[in-house]
Amino acid sequence: MTSQRTRMRIAAGAAVLGSVSALAAPASAAGSRGERAQGGAVVSVEQAADLTAEEVAGQLRGEIDTSSVRHGVTAYRVTYRTTDSTGAPTTASQLVVLPKNGARHLTTVSWLHGTTVYRKDVASENPRSTDRLTALLFASTGRAVSAPDYVGLGSGEGFHPYGDPRATVAASVDGLRAARTVAHRNGRELKRKVQVSGFSQGGPATMLVGRALQQEGADRYFRLGALAPVSGPYNLSAFEAAAADDKIAKSGIYLAYFATAWNRMYGLYSSPGEAFRAPYDKKVEALFDGHHTTGQIVGALPAASKDLFTEDFLNKVRKPGGVLKDRLRPLDNTCNWRPNAPIEIFHGRGDKDVDFGHATYCADQLAKNGVALRPTDVGNYDHNASVRQALPRIVTFFDESAKTD
Repeated sequence: MTSQRTRMRIAAGAAVLGSVSALAAPASAAGSRGERAQGGAVVSVEQAADLTAEEVAGQLRGEIDTSSVRHGVTAYRVTYRTTDSTGAPTTASQLVVLPKNGARHLTTVSWLHGTTVYRKDVASENPRSTDRLTALLFASTGRAVSAPDYVGLGSGEGFHPYGDPRATVAASVDGLRAARTVAHRNGRELKRKVQVSGFSQGGPATMLVGRALQQEGADRYFRLGALAPVSGPYNLSAFEAAAADDKIAKSGIYLAYFATAWNRMYGLYSSPGEAFRAPYDKKVEALFDGHHTTGQIVGALPAASKDLFTEDFLNKVRKPGGVLKDRLRPLDNTCNWRPNAPIEIFHGRGDKDVDFGHATYCADQLAKNGVALRPTDVGNYDHNASVRQALPRIVTFFDESAKTD
């Protein structure tokens, strides 16, 4: 479930522009005083970039198709209040990008990133990450963009609760609220309908956030406008079982991140030696602390699950029971509902990390709920390349979706 190309290398340092200033959410953007003290309240804003359309195109060139770039953009690194996997208050960070197009009312995209182990390799921190480039792309088409780093990444507090539905939805919806505040302070207003898209881990996150906006009343203002998940593992039980059997690329690294994060949240093992073979049991948890790059982790651990994990633990992943089975169930059903907004599923048939069968699985669940669609195959591209191929199509899909509003 890795994210973009930069996930598997040491991230470049983030350029810091502008100065930090505290912003309190205005009543018109955040509701009552009680709401402002809770999720979405802005803690700080720092300008991260200010680019002309030509400069946006220059940054995207060679990575993402530039034909839809129309406007310059201003990007902000925003810290805001949200909640973690237990519901406890915490802070998170995100990149908010506004187009320089003169429009007062803006459609908003919520962009949800893929698997990230190094906390600085996110849109708000790494100017060369594909997540930063994606946010610039969407904003250059005239949209506002909220690109949350999730809990425990970027400048957020604590550890990253990898894949946890509660924390994922909270950080994403609270990120939208914070983006609305930033837009308001810039004399702009965000429209109610949100176009949600995300890659890899962000694929099921897209479906979770979309369902929360539509069915669960996650926010009193924002509503679901469109869904465009990319290359997501919508059947997480099957994905982790395939990782246990070394049937996917980088299986050991994926499964180690999953196991250490979920053990912190849910208690999958009583000691590292139950899950990891020696000598890795002495160092694996420390490696996934958010401060080690993927390159450092890959250099310290074997790539194959069979060399990293005990056979007993692998068997538990292959046939989950108890708390693991219970916690996996929601992530096997992120597509098991009926969106009332346009949706398109994007995937690449050459993906060796997340098999194309996951897109079919999602489509089948949607079909059982009365939404018939065929996943869009972006071509014979690997996991990381698939998102770059999908993005221009998503822009077109969102343009068409907006015409039905």
